[in-house]
Amino acid sequence: MSRLRIFAENDTTAPQSSTSDQAEMARELAKIGVKFEQWQANASVAPGDAPEKIMDAYRADIDRLVADNGFKTVDVVSIAPDNPQRDAMRAKFLDEHFHKEDEVRFFVAGSGLFTLHVEDKVYEVKCEQGDLIAVPDSTKHWFDMGPEPSFIAIRFFTEPDGWVGHFTGTDIAQRFPRFEKGQAG
Repeated sequence: MSRLRIFAENDTTAPQSSTSDQAEMARELAKIGVKFEQWQANASVAPGDAPEKIMDAYRADIDRLVADNGFKTVDVVSIAPDNPQRDAMRAKFLDEHFHKEDEVRFFVAGSGLFTLHVEDKVYEVKCEQGDLIAVPDSTKHWFDMGPEPSFIAIRFFTEPDGWVGHFTGTDIAQRFPRFEKGQAG
């Protein structure tokens, strides 16, 4: 189940608020400029399907987002728990960083944990199948795919070569909980 927890940046133990209500999540995240939506496929898709089939199942939403935001590249990424590079892939995104373009991800299957650091608050967003999150450029954040990553995501880029992470060098990401499968909602 999708979930939003909001913490004070200096207190990792007790969230100031927590919700799994998707409409409330979207309202709270909109306050910091983050888009959160749910999409429904117009055809069934499954792990192992070709990227074109996956994108065709969400074509109307993809086309709307591309038209509204000028994205130049859309692709599909699939990570399985048996990926031999999973530890390195997970580690790559665990430190606080930002990008000079929006980071937009739609979860076709599986889950992941986006954690956003905005002013003196930390917004922990557990994304699940059907969730779209759009993190504005220059928003400090980190992403945890978990120790056994399992997800398929559609990614949107403004620049054809993707995006570059600019790391802040802080330890804040290490102070907050990691994403573990089966984590309580």
